[in-house]
Amino acid sequence: MSPSTQMQLGFDELLNAAEETNAARQFERESAHLPATMAEAIPFYRTLVTAHHAAMLAGDVDEVMRLRHEAYKLATRLNNGQSGILADDDAPGCMLARETAAPAGEVPLWGQQGDFNIAVNGMIVRVKMDGIFGIGSCFCYWPGFGAHAVEYDRPFFSETGFRSFLGIHADAAPGLTPDTFASEIVAAYVAGECKGRLVAIEPKYRR
Repeated sequence: MSPSTQMQLGFDELLNAAEETNAARQFERESAHLPATMAEAIPFYRTLVTAHHAAMLAGDVDEVMRLRHEAYKLATRLNNGQSGILADDDAPGCMLARETAAPAGEVPLWGQQGDFNIAVNGMIVRVKMDGIFGIGSCFCYWPGFGAHAVEYDRPFFSETGFRSFLGIHADAAPGLTPDTFASEIVAAYVAGECKGRLVAIEPKYRR
């Protein structure tokens, strides 16, 4: 390797280090108003979820996305400014979501993780709804959810007793609650993809 090449590589490393330092300083400035410990972050995040729920009910897309980005910024601050906020169960984003999840069986606020039942087309469907840190939440307005059968010996809209609903693209709908949203999505899927017909869950998937 020639001296000039070595000098260029050394210069590039210095530039990269400077960029990383500047980025870290900028993030610190942007997130300085946020809690830096999990003990402080959990009540702060609960307040953020409440505001997010109100924004969803109002159909305020800009405010919804602003609050979600604030949540991601909070989790990143708790992770010392690093990525990986959802890397495992102990990652900040996962901990915030878990510690603020709705009680089992209760309909969550928009932005809370939730696990509740709905009745659609004669079926009981168990809905596991994503919160603010769900897949695609930074660019998709509506949260994803998994729909599970409850009565495995009765007809369902999936032979496996499960279907995931992600990447739902629809305009904001003021006043729509999470349970009504999930019911309308499942009903639309049954009417459209299933042509109104339910099927038996295959024996190998029954519990």
